[in-house]
Parts: sequence; C-alpha cells; structure tokens
Amino acid sequence: MGIISLEHTDRLYWLGRYTERVYTTLRLYTERYDELIDAEPLAYQRFCTDLDIPDVYGSKECFEEKYPFDTMDPNSIISNLNRAYDNAVVLREEIGSEVLSYIQLAIYDIQTAYSSKDMLMGLQEVLDHILAFWGIADDMIESEQVRNIIKTGKRIERLDLYARLEMPASYLIREVDRMRFRLERSGMDYKKSYVEDLIRLVKEEKIDYYRIVNEVETILEV
Repeated sequence: MGIISLEHTDRLYWLGRYTERVYTTLRLYTERYDELIDAEPLAYQRFCTDLDIPDVYGSKECFEEKYPFDTMDPNSIISNLNRAYDNAVVLREEIGSEVLSYIQLAIYDIQTAYSSKDMLMGLQEVLDHILAFWGIADDMIESEQVRNIIKTGKRIERLDLYARLEMPASYLIREVDRMRFRLERSGMDYKKSYVEDLIRLVKEEKIDYYRIVNEVETILEV
C-alpha cells in the first residue's frame, strides 16, 4: 500500500489504544469481580480511582451493570469497544475484513453477555476475541507500518494504564521498551526526549507515576 494519510494514521493509532483499553480494563474488572460485587460495598470506587474515571454509579449494583454495558457512559467498556469498531470500519481497506470481524465478534459477545446468566463467561469471550484480533492482525495485515502504528497505540495505552494502576517497575520497564520499539518503526512523529525521560523515570527508586502518565499522553508530536 502507499503512503498512509494522517487521518488513517490517527485512526490506526486509536484502534490500537481502544482495543488495549478494552482488554486491560475488562481483564481488571473480571479479576476483581468478586471483590467489587460480593465484598466491600465501596470497592468499586477504588476501581474508578485506580483508572482515573469519575464515579457516576452511586452503588456497586449500578456499577456492575453500567460499567461494562452502558453505551451512554463514555468510560464504559462497551463505549471503548464501539470506538475501536468505529475506527476499524473506516480502516477496512488497511486492515482487511477478516481482522475487522474480530472486533465485530467482540461487540456481539459483550451484547450477549449483558443478558446472559453467566455474564463473566460472556465477558471472557470478549477478551478472547480481542486477543484473536491482535493475532490475526499480525498474520493478515501486509503492511508492516500499519501493524506498527496499531501496536504503537496498544503499547502507549498499556503503559498509560499500568502507570495509572501503579504497577511494579518491572512491568513499566518492559512496556517502555516495547513502546519504544514500535514507535521507532511506526513512521509517526514523536518526542524522542520523552522516551528517554520515560526510560529514566521507570527505573527510579521512587517512581513518579503521575509524571509517567503525563509524558506518555504527550509523547506524540502534534
């Protein structure tokens, strides 16, 4: 394929970010489900605080229903999945219909999970299809640059989320290395000095998570 337009570069990048956001937040939700729903009534508030999203729920029962499934909540899992789909549809020529189909399957899964007696099993199928999306994208997308732009978004989003969640330094170091590898191969303009800053920040004895989030969010040139 030829030169990728700025619009499609942006959409590829956000396809990577939104699919990663769905995967990591949904995995966190399912891993903490018993704590969030069955244990301490306000545990869901810590979940919101960890991810830096507003508590618009008011109760754990409301959170259980709305956070995964409410299309009117911009921070919900389904809202982020719909944003991934909106970008993927426009990018059909770049990524191919088979790759797109796995995002469509994930949307079907989450809609089905909403009315399922085994909601967690349905949500696990969403995770499985996001993983399949990444795998088929590697196999089926011919353009290395397209793949690298998607993976740049994926790695930037993961580093952002891991910093917000205050994950251990070993996780952050690994993700910074992966992010740098993809950035260098993506053809996108980015602030190289910020990458060097991030490498230093994740290796400090006392990690400044807030600064890492700030630099990750502004690493791309505008």
